[in-house]
Amino acid sequence: MKMTGAQIICESLVKEGVGVIFGILGGAILPLYDTLPKYPQLRHILVRHEQGAAHAADGYARATGKVGVCMATSGPGATNLVTGIANAYLDSVPLVAITGQVARPFIGKDAFQEIDITGITLPITKHNYLVLDVGSLARIVKEAFHLARTGRPGPVLIDMPRDIQIEQTEFHYPSKLDLPGYEPTLQGHPGQIKKAAKLINEAQRPLIIAGRGVIISGAYSELKQLAETAQIPVVTTLLGISSFPESHVLSYGMLGMHGMAYANMAVNAADLIIAIGMRFDDRATAKVSAFAPHARIIHIDIDPAEIGKNVRVDVPIVGDVKIILSALNKLISSAEHIDWVQQLDDWRKEHPSTVIRDSEGLLPQFVIRKIYEVTRGEATIVTGVGQNQMWAAQHYWYDRPNSLISSGGLGTMGFGLPAAMGVKVGRPEDTVWVIDGDGSFQMTIQELATLVQDDIAVKVAIMHNGYLGMIRQWQELLYGRRYVASSLSSPDFVKVAEAYGIPALRVKHKEEVVSAIEQAMNYQGPFIIDFMVEPEENVYPMVLPGAALAEVLEEPKKGVATWPRRSTP
Repeated sequence: MKMTGAQIICESLVKEGVGVIFGILGGAILPLYDTLPKYPQLRHILVRHEQGAAHAADGYARATGKVGVCMATSGPGATNLVTGIANAYLDSVPLVAITGQVARPFIGKDAFQEIDITGITLPITKHNYLVLDVGSLARIVKEAFHLARTGRPGPVLIDMPRDIQIEQTEFHYPSKLDLPGYEPTLQGHPGQIKKAAKLINEAQRPLIIAGRGVIISGAYSELKQLAETAQIPVVTTLLGISSFPESHVLSYGMLGMHGMAYANMAVNAADLIIAIGMRFDDRATAKVSAFAPHARIIHIDIDPAEIGKNVRVDVPIVGDVKIILSALNKLISSAEHIDWVQQLDDWRKEHPSTVIRDSEGLLPQFVIRKIYEVTRGEATIVTGVGQNQMWAAQHYWYDRPNSLISSGGLGTMGFGLPAAMGVKVGRPEDTVWVIDGDGSFQMTIQELATLVQDDIAVKVAIMHNGYLGMIRQWQELLYGRRYVASSLSSPDFVKVAEAYGIPALRVKHKEEVVSAIEQAMNYQGPFIIDFMVEPEENVYPMVLPGAALAEVLEEPKKGVATWPRRSTP
């Protein structure tokens, strides 16, 4: 039967199993929105800013493993999606963004709200489409979802001129795809897997670095089997947190710039690194020339472009992490590595990176630990970016798979609140907490209205220190405490919350923390707690720019920063 382009989009979304769309409308996408009420199975959540739509779709995708969908109009609507699309691209999140565009006769003529959004997003999408023929629309939608979810996941954009949305054609949703040249490698080369197994079986000081690829592929049991069979300690990247239970005896936390001191020391001393679903970004490796100086490296990743890009690799294996680990585990011999594990345990005792010191003031680390205790580690944590993100990574312990959702590659302030909306919509039975800073929170604060309108019961913990905290920390340690443009004036968040119709509390003292968290947990809807934490508290450990992972600046004992001893070049 004949359908309009708008109907074809909706029919195609239903066939792809889409249940939720995050968006905000405008003139160029109005025909599509006019069609939405005919498809009640497509729940539309009206955000207050298009960036919120992209982040919410991102959070939904990460929480569910499905493709997230966001929509916006042409011009500023489309450009407001760009930060969220870039965030999804760098963190390998399956996303389909649908944008309205001016009618075909006006393209290229600087029409009202015309912008070349396919040109703008070319570097930050797996693929994008400008639809010029309504007859190709169903195929394009099917291709977009396939590209977004397969191989290394990522965002795909469909730009749809207004006249395409109202033009009619016969609707046939394709049963097959023809994408010559797009065949992601899944299985892994058997010879390379054998080489990796041989190195693992012979290693004396092996170490696993688990990244987000473990979570994307759902390889939790396979990773655990590898670690337990060969008794290999596991550290994670920031986005790899919750790929391996952090209470496990072989878990040694996050590595990197603000990773655990003992995790970084383990990388420095290892004779074999098994890197799984991670891309050796600079925040994980620090000084690349000094990364894992004694180790041979096995790198397992679905994206061949990541192999050898940043760090030398001895055994590359391209393919899906779950499939490769399943094959690898069949070749792994039982081992113990007692001395190696004991060495890491000794380092953990000597360098207690997660110990929270006594303080008269309210420490953000203390707050996050109490959230962990009250929730019993059963919450899904979504963070903003900055100090709050690092403290959440360090001081809430993640045993549940895929229970920390954060912006890694792009480091997007404002990610937390809208992403948490998407997470809660995708996992309605989960307790979802946003851990945010007063700076990051204000980037997308308008989405509080969306929480209320759609009854999305997200709990928000603001680490309110009156600064752009991570910037202030760098200015303290590297710029002689010259605090230029990092002091932050904020509104009364309790009154702001009340204006939106959300209950809120302000907490200044340690004795009030647990009660406030419990009140938030017991309330059925969204709830905000404004924690007035120590203004100049720093995140430790810290690897300074240009230093090696093992050159860790740990928390000063008496309030005086002591620089680490640099190794001899």
